[in-house]
Amino acid sequence: MNPIVIVAVVVIFLLFAFIKCFVIVPQAHVFVVEHLGSFKCEWQTGPHILLPFIERVVGRVSMKEKVVDFKPQPVITKDNVTMQIDTVVFYQVTDAKQYIYGVENPLSAIENLSATTLRNIIGEMELDSTLTSRDTINTKITSILDQATDRWGIKVNRVELKNILPPREIQEAMEKQMKAERERREKILQAEGDKNSQVLIAQGEKESQILRAEAKKQAQILEAEAEKEAMILRADAIREQKILEATGEAKAIEMVQQALAESITKLNSSNPSERVIQLKSLETFEKVADGKATKIIIPSEIQSLAGLATSLKEVGKDS
Repeated sequence: MNPIVIVAVVVIFLLFAFIKCFVIVPQAHVFVVEHLGSFKCEWQTGPHILLPFIERVVGRVSMKEKVVDFKPQPVITKDNVTMQIDTVVFYQVTDAKQYIYGVENPLSAIENLSATTLRNIIGEMELDSTLTSRDTINTKITSILDQATDRWGIKVNRVELKNILPPREIQEAMEKQMKAERERREKILQAEGDKNSQVLIAQGEKESQILRAEAKKQAQILEAEAEKEAMILRADAIREQKILEATGEAKAIEMVQQALAESITKLNSSNPSERVIQLKSLETFEKVADGKATKIIIPSEIQSLAGLATSLKEVGKDS
């Protein structure tokens, strides 16, 4: 054989072996390495050198959280109703060595374990509680799977029931029941609405009557107060009027008395004769009589003047 060809083959083989010996572990991954068929170590993120023909990578494990949607599983409830339930499992590898060596097919193991666990839990529950207890079922399955898969280097973070499908006849019965329940609630709500409406109307009428009564009361109070003030004003006006009348009469009397006193003063200052005084007396008696008196007593001092007046009257007739 041509030596050049042999050298070329050897160089290519060594280059290929070198490339295979240089291994880079990506982020969030762990490589499990065996040395002559037995476990040696776990390679974390970064470059590593692999001994050719002696060491080999038996598992490339992703440490990311994974989501697996398992197909629906038939389960039977406590009251003998068969339902189809499918689950969604969220899990994460925590130990690459146990994940590689702990179980042959981890996904199949988790699926079968979740199915058997689901049958055990649903078998202890009736149909109605099964449909209304998703959170309880999720919590129980998660706890059981997490404990069972711990020896496989797997941590189950969460299990969710995706769909719960009862038989068709059960669905139809449930739909009728829900329809009847909605109609019953509608009637109850309508009755409560009518009741509340009547209560509100009655309360409104009551408050309206109270307000009208209070308004009437206030009107009567205002009317009485107005009447009282009017009476007080009328009484004050009458009192003022009487005061003014009395004041006027008093002033009039005072003026008459003052005039009389002045006339007497003037009369005395003029030094009247006895005849003048007697004549004034007659004038006074004339005013006193005023045609209304039926009897008048004339003092003796002025009787002679009366005779004189009679004589003057006769003389007037003769002439």
